[in-house]
Amino acid sequence: MTLHTTLSSVTFRSPFEFPGTDGIQPPGVYDVEIDEESIETISRTVYVRMATRFYIRSPGMVRTVTIDPDDLKAAVERDARER
Repeated sequence: MTLHTTLSSVTFRSPFEFPGTDGIQPPGVYDVEIDEESIETISRTVYVRMATRFYIRSPGMVRTVTIDPDDLKAAVERDARER
């Protein structure tokens, strides 16, 4: 089994919050890191999500929060509807 990490970013145009972010966060670009573990079978390789981390940056500090990817997806969808 091999660990595969993907780094991406998400942009919020409005203030937002979801479990784990400790309150309302300002609009901006946030980094998201996803760890997946590969499981190789005879016919294919399957990736299983092991962790999703969300990075909250403020002056002089970066806080990493392990989050539920469904919470992030819901927050992004809410933000898109608010535009």
